[in-house]
Amino acid sequence: MYEEAPSRDVPGAVLWRTTARGGSAVLPDGCMDLLWVDGRLLVAGPDTGPHPAGEIPGGAFAGIRFAPGTAPALLGVPAHALRDRRVELADLWPARETRRASGLVEAYGDAREGLEALARTRAATAAAPDPLAAEVVARLGAGEAVAAIARAAGLGERQLHRRSLAAFGYGPRTLGRILRLRRALALARAGLPYAEVACVTGYADQAHLAREVRALAGTTLRAYAAGADGAKSETPEPSGSRTTA
Repeated sequence: MYEEAPSRDVPGAVLWRTTARGGSAVLPDGCMDLLWVDGRLLVAGPDTGPHPAGEIPGGAFAGIRFAPGTAPALLGVPAHALRDRRVELADLWPARETRRASGLVEAYGDAREGLEALARTRAATAAAPDPLAAEVVARLGAGEAVAAIARAAGLGERQLHRRSLAAFGYGPRTLGRILRLRRALALARAGLPYAEVACVTGYADQAHLAREVRALAGTTLRAYAAGADGAKSETPEPSGSRTTA
């Protein structure tokens, strides 16, 4: 069982919950999650490839998935420090602050509402997200080249790369590949012919698309569209499958 809904109070965020998972794969999406797992708070960093579900032990999971580039300011940790990691919040925040956060989440009957309240409380005092992040996501989504994005922002490509590492966990080229793959997978799951998927999403050809699916998702388009061979369920699942704790 997996369900999600947009947050009413945290712009761009998604609230979700699920029971213990296994068999499917969690795919990179450019996002970071704050998780509540059987009374523990964890952070799921940005992924660069697929991870098998179920690596965090627990029977019930709730989370808030933040829009790309927005979590580091709330958490006080640059995204690249959490890349491909699942970390206890207690390892990132002072003990007193972590206890206060856990108490806030526990005060709600629905852990998703508690996580939303925690994010809302943090946003009131935290620094604002890097304003460049939203522009980078939008321009990458529109198919713009990294060099063009850097020029539009008045930055060199190295500066843009550094800002992207802090905001997203990886450079803009990697983020662009991930965002494009997510669009392609959604179209494939909707039944669009694979050659048309490749054309619409800007791949050189269907073979190029197939290579990217294998590299970033660890599966094939056919398997993903069928929901088999490690592909995710019909409703996209969030991050939160791999732990370093």
